[in-house]
Amino acid sequence: MKKVLQIALGVVAALGGFVDIGELVFNTQAGAEFGYQLLWTVPVGVIGIATYAEMCGRVATITKRPVFDVVRQRLGFGPGLVTLIASEAINILTVTAEVGGIALVMQFYFADIPFRVLLLIAAVVIMFVVWVLPFEGIERIFGYGGLLLIVYIAAAVHLHPDWGDVASGFVPHWQTGEDTLIYWYFAVGVIAAALVPYEVYFYSSGAVEEGWDESQGDLAVNKANALFGFALGGVFSVALIIVAAVLFHPVGVSPDFLGTTALGAQITFGQTGLLLAALGMMFAIGGAAVEGSFAGAYAFAQFLGWEWGKSRKAKHSKKTPGFTSAWMLLFVLAFIIDLTGANPVLITEYAVVMAVVALPLTYLPILLIARDERYMGERVNGRLANTLGIFYLGLLTVVSVVALPLLFATNHGSG
Repeated sequence: MKKVLQIALGVVAALGGFVDIGELVFNTQAGAEFGYQLLWTVPVGVIGIATYAEMCGRVATITKRPVFDVVRQRLGFGPGLVTLIASEAINILTVTAEVGGIALVMQFYFADIPFRVLLLIAAVVIMFVVWVLPFEGIERIFGYGGLLLIVYIAAAVHLHPDWGDVASGFVPHWQTGEDTLIYWYFAVGVIAAALVPYEVYFYSSGAVEEGWDESQGDLAVNKANALFGFALGGVFSVALIIVAAVLFHPVGVSPDFLGTTALGAQITFGQTGLLLAALGMMFAIGGAAVEGSFAGAYAFAQFLGWEWGKSRKAKHSKKTPGFTSAWMLLFVLAFIIDLTGANPVLITEYAVVMAVVALPLTYLPILLIARDERYMGERVNGRLANTLGIFYLGLLTVVSVVALPLLFATNHGSG
C-alpha cells in the first residue's frame, strides 16, 4: 500500500503541469478555437515529460542527486546560474498565477467577499498547510484531491462527441490559413506546458525527499509515476479539449476566464458538476502552487549548497532555514504581485512560454547523466530512452526559438 500511495508524487507533479490555472483555461481555449484539431499535441507532451521524469527519477534514485544538482555539476557555474535565474523568474510567475487562481475559484462561492481578501485567505491557508504537513502529506492531499477533476472526463464521455472526429484530432497535421499562427501558438503552448522545468525540479527532489532506493523497489514506483501519473494528467487535458470542442466551439465562445472552464462541468452535471470542478481546481491549482514554490526553493538551496527538504514537520524546519525561507518568500512575492490586479491566467500563459527558454538547459544535463555508465551503472539509459531523450531535446530547442515570437505575434493567442 505504501508503494501505491507513493504514486501521489507523480500525480501531483502531473496535475501541476497539465491542469494548473493556465492549462485549465489554455486547453479549453484550444478546444473552443480549433475543436479537436489540437488533441495530437497532448500525447506529444505526455511522452516527453514521461521520458524525462522517468530519467530524473531514476537518476535521483541511483545517485541521490536531484535535477538542479545535476544541472550545476554538468553545466558549470555560469550556465547553471542562468538556468537558476530563469527558473526562479518562472517559479515566481507560476506561484503568482496559482495563488490568484485559488482566489478565483473561491470567488465562485464567495462572490460578496472582496477579491483581495480572498487572495489573502488563499495565500495564508496554503502556506499554513505546507508549513504544518510533511512532504508525503502535502503530495497526497493535493495529488489525490486534484483527481476530483475526473468530472471533466465524465463530462467528455457524457456529451457524446463524434469519436471519429476525436480520433482524427490525434493525427498531427500542418495547419495553414489565416489562423495558422494562433494554431501553432496553442500547439507550442500545450506541448511546452507539459514540460515546464519546475515539474522535474519538484519530482526529482521529491524522490530524494522520500528516500527512494533501488533495493526498496522504488525504480518500479518511478516508472509507475512516469507512466500513470503523467498519462493521467494528459487524459485530463484531452477531456478539457473535448468538452470545449463540444460546448464552446460550435457557438464561437472564447473561454478567456476560469469561470468559463468550470461552466463545462456545470452545463453537463449541474451544481454537482460545478462543485466537483471547483474542488478539483482548488487542489490541482494548489498543487501547482506548492510545486512552483518548492521547485524555486529546491533550485536555490541546491545551487548554493544549502541544506534543503520538507520531509520533516514544521517544528524541524529550523534545520533547513534557507529552504524554508525561500518557499515562503515565493508565496509572499506572489501575493504582492497579485495585489496589483495582474490577471492570473495571463501570468500563467506568459510563465509557460517563458519557461520554454530554460527547457534545453534543464533537460540536457538530465540526459547526459542518465546515459552515463559512470553514474548509472547498469541502470543507464536504454536505446529507447536515449532515442526519445535526444528527439525531445531537439524538439524543445526548436520550441524555445519559436515560442516567444508566437506569443507576441498572436497577442497571446487572441489574434
